[in-house]
Amino acid sequence: MKKLLLTWSLAAVLASQSIAGGGGDIFRSSIMIDSLEYQFSDEKAHAWDGFIYGGYDINKLYLYSEGEKPKDGKTESEHQLVLSHAIAPFWDVQAGIGYDKGDDGSQTWAVLALQGLAPYFFETRTALLVGEDGNIGLRVAAEYEALLTQRLILTPSFEADVYSKDTKEVGIGKGLSNITTGVRLRYEIKREFAPYIGVEWRKNFGNTEDFNPVDDVYMVLGLRAWF
Repeated sequence: MKKLLLTWSLAAVLASQSIAGGGGDIFRSSIMIDSLEYQFSDEKAHAWDGFIYGGYDINKLYLYSEGEKPKDGKTESEHQLVLSHAIAPFWDVQAGIGYDKGDDGSQTWAVLALQGLAPYFFETRTALLVGEDGNIGLRVAAEYEALLTQRLILTPSFEADVYSKDTKEVGIGKGLSNITTGVRLRYEIKREFAPYIGVEWRKNFGNTEDFNPVDDVYMVLGLRAWF
């Protein structure tokens, strides 16, 4: 499995480097910090969520990263390196590798994802994960941006994770693992720079709850920025 994951990673990098910029296609890159925030939760955590991409209109290479650091705990994080290929306007299919870091260990995944703009302008990403231990996971995320004014934007969001087996080292339990949903209100001082406030609800289920009981509603204060 590790050799397969390494092969996928090298293939993604080589493919991204071999894409020609012909026909007026221009290389583009960006750093997106979707959220950099303090969560007023039971764990009083600092959290981040963002990505870096580089490539052309049809093919891009993405590096996703998200995680949190509780005040009195260890950092937990999820990272994915994927090659993204446009299959339709506003829709990309992605393939690559993922790496999760938990309190007591780590997990490596093969990743196949679909990312795009669903009807009614919901931004969605669904990722199928195949772990080195045979665990199969599904991560679903969606958010919607409602423009209250030209600068004031309300963003409800939803995330859910499901797995086929337990991986206790990273706090993953079989079945529905967790749900996180919330809403954030940001003010765009500039399009590239926007502080926000919000409220979020997070709950673990099944064996994940046995590993780490969480059922918490909390305020968040943070920053959204891109370069």
